[in-house]
Amino acid sequence: MSLLPSGFWDRWDSYVQWALDLGLPGLGILSFTEAVIQPIPPEALTFPMFLDAQGDPLAIFLIWTIVTVTSVSGALVGWWLGRILGRGVAERYIREIHVQRLDSLIIRYGSAGIFVAAVSPIPYKVLAWVAGMGDMDRNQFIFAGLFGRGLRFGIQALVIGIWGDELLGMLENPIVWVLLTLTSFLAFIPAKRWWDGLLVEE
Repeated sequence: MSLLPSGFWDRWDSYVQWALDLGLPGLGILSFTEAVIQPIPPEALTFPMFLDAQGDPLAIFLIWTIVTVTSVSGALVGWWLGRILGRGVAERYIREIHVQRLDSLIIRYGSAGIFVAAVSPIPYKVLAWVAGMGDMDRNQFIFAGLFGRGLRFGIQALVIGIWGDELLGMLENPIVWVLLTLTSFLAFIPAKRWWDGLLVEE
């Protein structure tokens, strides 16, 4: 039995389709809201949009610019909420162990920690709130976010927007999937150790 209400993902699918139908404005809305509250990552739209934009450098640039700027803008709202509302509100909705890890990430690495979250699967919206709670400098937060998100979506623009068809052709080869799985597994082990190590006091 699912722990989520019936029709939960159907509603989010409808939201993604609605945003996709809007085009670039829909991408901006989804990217902004994902960085604040909702769970659907921008990739739900950037992947198909970059594929459709192959051969059109201006369209690829616009997609990259909009998703980067709106994502960081949404995270800035999270930073502001964290600063205004503080830890008490955050702990009602975020598990304490996650708050501790992200606190440690910011304390140890500062703006580099924001960059890591912006470019990786670490929940950017949660780290933004924690950064605000810790009174991290706003300009550093914005710069690190723009750099990290710009890199994340820039790689997608290059790989999918320029070599999308070739990439899809490669993914039809079972050997490629085996190599990807092996590489992901080898990368996961040190990443998991590092993530768990954030709970260890230095």
